[in-house]
Amino acid sequence: MPTTRSVLAPDDLATLLRERPATRLLDVRTPAEFETEHIAGAYNVPLDTLGEHGQEISAHVADDVVLVCRSGQRARRAGDALAAAGMVNLHILDGGMASWTAAGRPVRRGKPRMSLERQGRMVGGALGAIGGVLALTASPAFAVLSVLVGTGMVIAAITDTCAMGLLLARLPNNRPPGCDVEAMVRALTTGTVPGDRGAARAAADATCVHC
Repeated sequence: MPTTRSVLAPDDLATLLRERPATRLLDVRTPAEFETEHIAGAYNVPLDTLGEHGQEISAHVADDVVLVCRSGQRARRAGDALAAAGMVNLHILDGGMASWTAAGRPVRRGKPRMSLERQGRMVGGALGAIGGVLALTASPAFAVLSVLVGTGMVIAAITDTCAMGLLLARLPNNRPPGCDVEAMVRALTTGTVPGDRGAARAAADATCVHC
């Protein structure tokens, strides 16, 4: 019986995929990040949509599922959501895509885009800087903006959550036109090869997948 939410190093994942080819790779990054690079054969169901599909995935997927994100943080949250839906066959790629590529493992590449983590740091830093500048040049009251941003980042670190990241994930630049999460979930639950012109693609063209 697979260990619930076990953590796999890149080499361990490569071995698992070789020994258990039915293993499903579930990438919970945004479609834009997925388009930039992903492991061949992965299914893309963004973290912010996973909650509504957790029961469906749990009911239909009995094979091992390896959760993938950029660094491992979102994958852990996805593991919590799927475990709450009853899944016990979960694994997490330790260090996410960053560790996979650092280990020299193969990926499929597309249009380069900024990761959600980098977007969050950029927006948080910009808001903090704007608050500081306005506090010095306009009104001290603007210092509250910097305080709120800093407090939010501390809370995010303590709770291992990121409200800003979830908001950014819903922006149009993080969701390429035509991306069909419903079709991707159907492919995941039926075991259809993502990107295939099979049953899932007959229902809807999952253009967020480039496998």
